[in-house]
Amino acid sequence: MTAQQNTSLASFTGDAQPYGGGDPYADYRTADLPFTQYANLADRQLGAGVVAANDEFFAQRENLLVPEPAEFDPEHFGHKGKVMDGWETRRRRGVSVEHPWPTEEDHDWALIRLGAPGVIRGIVVDTAHFRGNYPQAVSVEGASVAGSPSPEELLADDVKWTTLVPRTPVGGHAANGFAVSAEQRFTHLRLKQHPDGGVARLRVYGEVVPDPAWLAALGTFDVVALENGGRVEDASNLFYSPATNTIQPGRSRKMDDGWETRRRRDRGNDWIQYRLVDRSQIRAIEIDTAYLKGNSAGWASVSVKDGEDGEWREVLPRTRMQPDTNHRFVLPEAAVGTHARVDIFPDGGISRLRLFGTLTQDGAAHLAARHQELGG
Repeated sequence: MTAQQNTSLASFTGDAQPYGGGDPYADYRTADLPFTQYANLADRQLGAGVVAANDEFFAQRENLLVPEPAEFDPEHFGHKGKVMDGWETRRRRGVSVEHPWPTEEDHDWALIRLGAPGVIRGIVVDTAHFRGNYPQAVSVEGASVAGSPSPEELLADDVKWTTLVPRTPVGGHAANGFAVSAEQRFTHLRLKQHPDGGVARLRVYGEVVPDPAWLAALGTFDVVALENGGRVEDASNLFYSPATNTIQPGRSRKMDDGWETRRRRDRGNDWIQYRLVDRSQIRAIEIDTAYLKGNSAGWASVSVKDGEDGEWREVLPRTRMQPDTNHRFVLPEAAVGTHARVDIFPDGGISRLRLFGTLTQDGAAHLAARHQELGG
């Protein structure tokens, strides 16, 4: 097992106070975590899943990846005890009356398949509402396994696990954040809680590193999609929802599953800047305003630039947007670039942006080299 340096950014330890009524998040312990600017690689919408756990007696492992914050109902009890919105295991016991305590090595574990393989920049182990029943410490390991391995294959002796978060004390009812410095591509994680207890949510922030062979086989694909390695670099406004929503898989399912800005009272306009998977030739564009009915963008344009120091070139001029509509445009000639920008006028929102094209020869070569460098 290979160890990597880790930095705990939010060092919470010890119990939280018992719930005393009112807003259960009033005494929740959290901190600003710089790596949350990256995409959540463990997002269910990307295809992430908790594929196995050794114990889930009190609360199911699948709760770890629920996108919404954990909820708490103080009166909700079931046949096995208090019903918690998280993953909770039974209390571990020792081997005999003389040794009733768990050993130093005792732990519970869960295996997580990332929705999109990539380089991990930070992890949040959230113990919201687990005030006296959280783990004493947690650790997280990562592995890179091709294909769709079963839990048994992931636990086989030949799988190499890299320590991303060494065994570290955590606090109850807190967002415990850890920066990760491993420059490797991971497909799966193993979360351990020592010796037992409950974790409400797991978030894994990082950069998607796609499989070049898969993209080559696809031919034409969405070169800005999050699952293919595209990402948001900046946006003018994030008042109602994150800009990363615009490159998530599938169509928007409700209004807050897109990007919506506050109402402008000046003569400016709102925008999002993207980094493409690599240098690409864009041939077609989709701008979707699904579920944005009285608040969709009035007009939109798309620009592309080639390289960090390149100049922006408008490839789709300012075009009228209709509410709750998917707009499709075929470009008269392929637009080559590494970055894209969508401008909306004057404000409002879009739900999805799709840029269909192919990697250039040098873009494909660069992507393949990075994939190999990161151990893909």
